[in-house]
Amino acid sequence: MARKKNPGSKLSRREFLALVGTGTSVMAGAGFLTAKFSRRPVEQLIPYVVPPEDYIPGVAAYYNTVCNLCPAGCGITVRIREGRAKKIEGNPAHPVSQGGTCALGQSGLQVLYNPDRLQTPVTRRGERGTGDFHTVGWNSALTTVASHLDKLRLANRGAGVGLLTGDIRGHLDDLLIQFLGLMGSGRYLQYAFTNPTNLYSANAASFDTAQLPYYDIANSDFLLSFGADFLGMWVSPVSYSRAYGDFRQGRREGEDKGPRRQRGQLVQIEPRMSLTGANADIWVPAVPGTEGALALGIAHIIAGGAGRFAAALAEFDPPRVAEISGVEASTIERLARSFGDAKAPLAIGGGGAAAGTNGVPNLVAINLLNHLAGNIGREGGVVFNPKPAFGRTGMQRHGSYLDLLAFVEEIADVDDGVLIIAGTNPLYDFPGDERLVRALQRIPLVVGLSSFMDETMQYADIVLPVNSYLEGWGDDAPEPGVGMRVASISQPVVAPLYDTMDVGDVFIRLAQRMDRDMQRAMPWPDFHAYLRNAWRRMYDKRRDKLDYVDFDAFWTAVLEAGVWGETRRASQRNEFHAQVDYEPPVHAGNDVDYPWYFQPFVSQGFFDGRGANLPWQQELPDPMTSIVYGSWIELNPRTANELGVDEGDILEVSSPAGSLRAPVWITQGIRPDTVAMPIGQGHTSFGRYATGRGANPLSILSAQVDSRTGAFAWGATRVNLTPTGERIRFVKTGGWSRTLDRQILGPRSGETQEGGDHG
Repeated sequence: MARKKNPGSKLSRREFLALVGTGTSVMAGAGFLTAKFSRRPVEQLIPYVVPPEDYIPGVAAYYNTVCNLCPAGCGITVRIREGRAKKIEGNPAHPVSQGGTCALGQSGLQVLYNPDRLQTPVTRRGERGTGDFHTVGWNSALTTVASHLDKLRLANRGAGVGLLTGDIRGHLDDLLIQFLGLMGSGRYLQYAFTNPTNLYSANAASFDTAQLPYYDIANSDFLLSFGADFLGMWVSPVSYSRAYGDFRQGRREGEDKGPRRQRGQLVQIEPRMSLTGANADIWVPAVPGTEGALALGIAHIIAGGAGRFAAALAEFDPPRVAEISGVEASTIERLARSFGDAKAPLAIGGGGAAAGTNGVPNLVAINLLNHLAGNIGREGGVVFNPKPAFGRTGMQRHGSYLDLLAFVEEIADVDDGVLIIAGTNPLYDFPGDERLVRALQRIPLVVGLSSFMDETMQYADIVLPVNSYLEGWGDDAPEPGVGMRVASISQPVVAPLYDTMDVGDVFIRLAQRMDRDMQRAMPWPDFHAYLRNAWRRMYDKRRDKLDYVDFDAFWTAVLEAGVWGETRRASQRNEFHAQVDYEPPVHAGNDVDYPWYFQPFVSQGFFDGRGANLPWQQELPDPMTSIVYGSWIELNPRTANELGVDEGDILEVSSPAGSLRAPVWITQGIRPDTVAMPIGQGHTSFGRYATGRGANPLSILSAQVDSRTGAFAWGATRVNLTPTGERIRFVKTGGWSRTLDRQILGPRSGETQEGGDHG
């Protein structure tokens, strides 16, 4: 069925591509996005919090805002009828999403209308962790928190206040920093399980730039991916999925004439076949954690024993790398020739390659390949983004697993300490680590800001319900960007359904209940006013470059388009200067008692677990297995034969840190020495759709960390497998995953599977 065109947009695909410079050189001309998009009919996109009372029933309106269900910052368009949100699609004006959405983004309406949303503030009356709460009013809840904060501030003990959040960017981040500064506290940490801490660190070590660059997949002709599932949920999946389409078509979108480029070739290196691996021309199953050695082996051949890295690469000849990685020497040589001969080669790394104890060295080795290819700052290569229009980039507030533990323990050691938690759920990410629970138990006052009662909110004393992203104000400077400066506006598409507030409004209301110095320093009536003032300052700095008569016209145009940005692409050519070495991975558990590598993976449906309470995501068939609702363990047929199990048989998976049970899914897309399991299920508290469903693979991981950053090494645990004799039948939409000896999917004559026999 053809997708209905958004009647509010009259911008053609060609105009959009010409505007943002996608597929053009890294030095496209300067311009501003909102100038073009202000041409659409004003009545189709209504920039108001509440639609006018005299709207025509049955006539749809369209609001542009920003999805926040993952950190990518995609622009979305929400269809509204009779004041109700009906459908979410990608905003064609937004250079990140370009009119697309992922499955999780499509489910945003189920965040808004979820029956398990918190509808009013609650306070704890039972023991922490028991979930025993009772409802209170906003006045009582805010007064209690403000009184505690005011007491600490006036006693010059405001440093005992800490703020722990998920990924927060834009002017809300600035507001939170200001609030804590007025308290006299610098204790502000952003923590998210999926935050690419190691990629930031590797880029800082390689290029002196701690940011996520724009990987120009669309203009590459040979893409070498080390575990980065960019068609799944890696970094910015909608943006990179669209780029992959251009990469495969062999012609840039918007080109009607001229010779076709050669169709890009994709090689995916990973121990367990991801969605990206299933779409690759060649899938190379390497030993988990050895991706860095494989990258250095390829670099050894490309460098040819010359240059400043010759000595460091000398020991990474193909036979030795083959012994380390489990990839045949002939395959390594063939990959090196293909990468070296390509006109626009590109190497990226993520997933399991970044999730071991050696994640940073692995990613530095992958960066070296881009340096040898000469693609830094060039079309089809690694393009570093300019400084954002506002806010901060990189790791300035992000913390690792060890940072998180230290942060919470420090607050627990402060008399009358206060911890405010917003938008993060570390007790799901690390349910087996009792240190975090013990520290939370010791903090005198824990305040949660959330739309749902999850595992971490169970340990709060007061939980304040916040608006969903479809009900609130905000803005964003997406990271990774698209090689140019981009800023997005989030606006309410509907009035709040319940007695909830924006996160920014909570902190402004707290300040208004504190002493007069706090009130004078934060005088705004609400977060919308704060946001509007911040954008006015941005407008004033660029007034001479903007084609608007005044700020009100500019503000209306940005609300209508949902995005503002310069079209000039970045052009810096950062030099590679990192020390090149290989650090072998360290796995918890010896290979005798725990014979298999354990590889949890981020699922398309649930991301890091935040999508598990959405019924659409529970019913979404996994793209590789077609399984819905439950959890599963992926085994190679050889491993299944060794254990004497078949599809649906339940195994006990045990590690040095714990055990769980889950049924078997048999696939040739995994190494025989590796077992894999999707992340997202196994919640103990997350609403009716998620609680008690499936198993959480993170619960049995040992507390391994990256040697350079302290980031949680979730790919560094070994396990043992024991059949239980129990069996289930999967709920799935697909049939058999194997050919049943019919050879209808076998290799063509003379071909063999890359990486040897894994069937």
